[in-house]
Amino acid sequence: MIKKYKKITFLFICFLTIFLFAKSSLVMAIDYSKEIEDIQKQIEEQQQEMKELEEQEQLYQEKIEIKRDEAVTLKNQIYFLSNQSLKRESEIQEKEKEIARTNLSIKNIQLRVLEKKQEIERFKENLKEFLQTINQYDQKNHLEIIFLNDSISNILSHLRYLNTIQSELTHSLQRIDLIKEGLEIQEKDLRLQLQDLIGLESELKDKKAKLSSEQQTKQTILKETQGAEWKFQALLAEVVKERKEIENEMVNLERDVRRKLAQEKEQKAELMEKEGIIVFSWPVPLQGITCEFHDPDYPYRNWIGEHSGLDLRASQGTAIRAPASGYVARAKHAGLGYSYIMIIHNESFSTVYGHVSEIFVEEDEYVKRGTIIGRTGGLPGTSGAGRFSTGPHLHFEVRLDGMPVNPEDYLL
Repeated sequence: MIKKYKKITFLFICFLTIFLFAKSSLVMAIDYSKEIEDIQKQIEEQQQEMKELEEQEQLYQEKIEIKRDEAVTLKNQIYFLSNQSLKRESEIQEKEKEIARTNLSIKNIQLRVLEKKQEIERFKENLKEFLQTINQYDQKNHLEIIFLNDSISNILSHLRYLNTIQSELTHSLQRIDLIKEGLEIQEKDLRLQLQDLIGLESELKDKKAKLSSEQQTKQTILKETQGAEWKFQALLAEVVKERKEIENEMVNLERDVRRKLAQEKEQKAELMEKEGIIVFSWPVPLQGITCEFHDPDYPYRNWIGEHSGLDLRASQGTAIRAPASGYVARAKHAGLGYSYIMIIHNESFSTVYGHVSEIFVEEDEYVKRGTIIGRTGGLPGTSGAGRFSTGPHLHFEVRLDGMPVNPEDYLL
């Protein structure tokens, strides 16, 4: 009889020990809940500030749209550029807030991951205790249990305790599986947040480059006109004339080169890109786009029309590689003026590279994809930059049947 109660008491003590161990684990574990709560509040504050900045940007955009539709005067152009810069500064602040919020979110997830890992370790310790207890009972067969107890009720009570232990074991295993699933989701979310952070930092860099370009544009216009409306109108007429001359030159050159290639088709056809859609490589390593195709924020949009290509961020002197094979239609050295290269790729496609500081190819030369054809420029006052370049970059165009199209639709 005494032995029977000893067995039941032993089982109860084991169960109680496991329960107390689990409670003590909770005490010993680091509590991240307060820190997680504080971070969540900071995230909400950042979101509210971002919302306020978006509203501010909308006000600047409305002012920009009003001036965009008005006559091109010096006063309107300066007002337009000033509001555009203010809008860009708000965008930069918003992007910085978004980066800060993302960093907080990453920290929040990292704390939750630590919480879940702690919980898994706690359950593993509990499992170890359960398994040790069950192992002790597994070493006794059913006959031993019956002979050690003098009544059916005691035997059943004994077995119920054992079933309780086994039930807790099953529950712990299921709980660990659920925690692991949650942990995998949190870790996946963490990887996505880190990728987002890289993208946001790149966007911030682009916006800062655009702000610098817009501020430089404003300073250039003020310097060229000295604040006089008549000088601005003379400058405007000069820029429009220059743009038309370059555009006409490109159209005529492309037509002449295509005619020449058609006459020499038998000798050169096998070297040309196949007729149809071409997938172009990036002419310079992609570090960001500072001005999109038909960008609504293009500062000279009201002067000379839509932006006809992409402005690719590139430090002065970056190597330019031919994005597909073809023949050089134009390799124009213009001193401090606008220097550019034009390549004909097949009967439909051509590409243009503007603000080049150095040119390594000659007209009518055949180049293969990847060949270095020149170096980027754009730094004001340097070779090939042209009069209104606002910073180092490559102006890149893709033309289909002589008309500029969005390069991003054809780039790999």
